[in-house]
Amino acid sequence: MISSFKSEQELELETQFLEDGYVIRPVEDAAALDKIQALVASQIATHLDTSFDDTSDFLNSIHGHLNPDNLNDARLAVFSGINRETWLRPAYYHLATNLLQNLVGNELAMQRRINLSVQLPNDDRSLLAMHTDTLSGDSPYEVVQWLPLVDCYQSKSMYILPPQKNAAIQERLFEFKDRGLAALTDEVRDDLVWLDVPYGSVMIFNQNLYHGNIVNTVPETRLSMNCRFKGVFTPYADKRLGEFFEPITLRAASRVGLDYNVPGGFGNSDDDK
Repeated sequence: MISSFKSEQELELETQFLEDGYVIRPVEDAAALDKIQALVASQIATHLDTSFDDTSDFLNSIHGHLNPDNLNDARLAVFSGINRETWLRPAYYHLATNLLQNLVGNELAMQRRINLSVQLPNDDRSLLAMHTDTLSGDSPYEVVQWLPLVDCYQSKSMYILPPQKNAAIQERLFEFKDRGLAALTDEVRDDLVWLDVPYGSVMIFNQNLYHGNIVNTVPETRLSMNCRFKGVFTPYADKRLGEFFEPITLRAASRVGLDYNVPGGFGNSDDDK
C-alpha cells in the first residue's frame, strides 16, 4: 500500500539535507560540466594571454600565473566573460535538475548571474569569514548550488555548521553582540564540518547555516562556482525577482493563472466602480 506522496529515494534525500544541511551528488550531466570547466579555463587563459594542454592541471596551477594583487581583476574579467554565454545558466541548472526539483521544487527562480570564486594557496585576502546568508539579507527559502571546477578538499574547500549546532548557536547569538564574529567562530570551531567535493560532483547546501572558508594551505588553486535557486512563489528578501532572480521553470498552469484576469461586471474590478 502506498502511504507517502514521496518516493523512498526522495525521502532519503530530504532527510539527509535536513539533518546535514547539504547533499553532494555526482553531476547529472557530465558533458555540461566539462563544457563549463573548459569555458572558465579558456576565459582565464585569454585574460592571461597564455595557453594550456590539460584543463584540470591548468586550473589547479593558476597560482603560477596570478597573485593576490591581480587576482580580483582576473576573476571579474572571467566572471563577466562566462556570464555572457547564454548556454551557461541552463547547463549549470542541468547539472543538478533532479536534486533541485526534489529539494526546492519544480517551479524555480534562478540567480541571473553565476558567481566564480578563486582561492590561491596561502592567500589570506580571499577569505569568506563564517556567516549565514539569511542574516545578510537573503531569503531563508533559497539554496546554493556549489560547483567545484577542481577537486576541493580540506582547506581547499569550505566548511558548514550542522543544523542542530547552528540552531543552538542562533539561540545564543545575542551573547556575541559585543564579543564579535571571532568569538562566535571560536565557539563553534570544533563543530564545523569540512566538505570534500571532488570534480564531477555538485553540492546543494542550506545557506541559512553558518559556513565559510579559511586560508587555503593546499598547494593548489581552488576554483568553484555558486548560484542560488528558490521556489519562484516563495517569499523574497533583499534579492528580488526580476532584479537578482529570474523564473526558469514556470509550469503551464502557473502561466495561465498569472495571465488570468477576472471579467468585468462582477463588482471586483476598478471598471465596475
